[in-house]
Amino acid sequence: MNSDHDGELNSPIDSPTSSQRMPSLNALRCFEAAARLEHFGRAAEELHLTHGAISRAVRRLEDDLGLALFERRSRRVFLTDAGRELAESVQEGMQRMRSTCNRLRQSVASEQRLTLSCEPTLLMRWLLPRWPVFLRQLAKSHPEAQVHLVAGGGAFSFNDGIDLAIRRDDFALPAGMHSDVLFSEQIGPVCRPELVKRWFTPQRALRANAPLLHTRTRSSAWKTWSQISGTALPKAAGAQQYEHFYFSLQAAIAGLGVAIGPRELVSDDLKSGVLVAPLGFVEDGTHYGLLAPAPAQPGTVHAQLLKWLLATAVASAR
Repeated sequence: MNSDHDGELNSPIDSPTSSQRMPSLNALRCFEAAARLEHFGRAAEELHLTHGAISRAVRRLEDDLGLALFERRSRRVFLTDAGRELAESVQEGMQRMRSTCNRLRQSVASEQRLTLSCEPTLLMRWLLPRWPVFLRQLAKSHPEAQVHLVAGGGAFSFNDGIDLAIRRDDFALPAGMHSDVLFSEQIGPVCRPELVKRWFTPQRALRANAPLLHTRTRSSAWKTWSQISGTALPKAAGAQQYEHFYFSLQAAIAGLGVAIGPRELVSDDLKSGVLVAPLGFVEDGTHYGLLAPAPAQPGTVHAQLLKWLLATAVASAR
């Protein structure tokens, strides 16, 4: 190590004075949580620390700054004017750090590891059976890349560890979110082929005894189809309620009734002859899309996935 004055570790150039020294980042982290929650105990729970650890960190910060940041009254704490000023600054700084870290993670993940969120029923009945084909293609073009699949539906945030998502556009997309349409939603009644005559008339209408399969996650599916197709629903038809949309399709396969089946989700069953769609399908006005923070760039895993999804959607519709 050089011993000349300019290179000494303890020189005035390298060692900030006490008035310039930054407080401990851990103490600032504890203070931010306590200030935001206005409670040392809840801050401790959030940060997985003890109440004493939060209290000591805040006390060290106050000693370092030479002023009180909280007023302590009984079991409650309140920010002082100085505390509020510091809290705003720390929270702004931490948010900037979080945003920067998320952006850097996403830039690395975009080439090496992606998390793809997909609506559960579409994931189980359409994407997973076709997924090995994409993985073989990916291994050739991007040997180091990985795409992790997770089930999820509805609104989400890219700050939650999701890089891409396949969603039906039945909710408002946040500003700045990019969407590439994969296919339109087409729906229609489906049942086992041997049960068509029992539950449908020769005039292409549902019989009064047809057991309609309903779900909590798509509670208006039958009503939507009836309105779009102009087909009346039998008032006396038996109805069965299931928790998830996937279960209603499985119930139809088991011969328990007639379900509303989106064409893509039952395409494999139609081709194998397990299910039939006696009245065909009608578009309900919604679409499935691949959602991303920005458009796919050429040569990326994102671009390859989008190309494969579009080609696969066309192939499954044939």
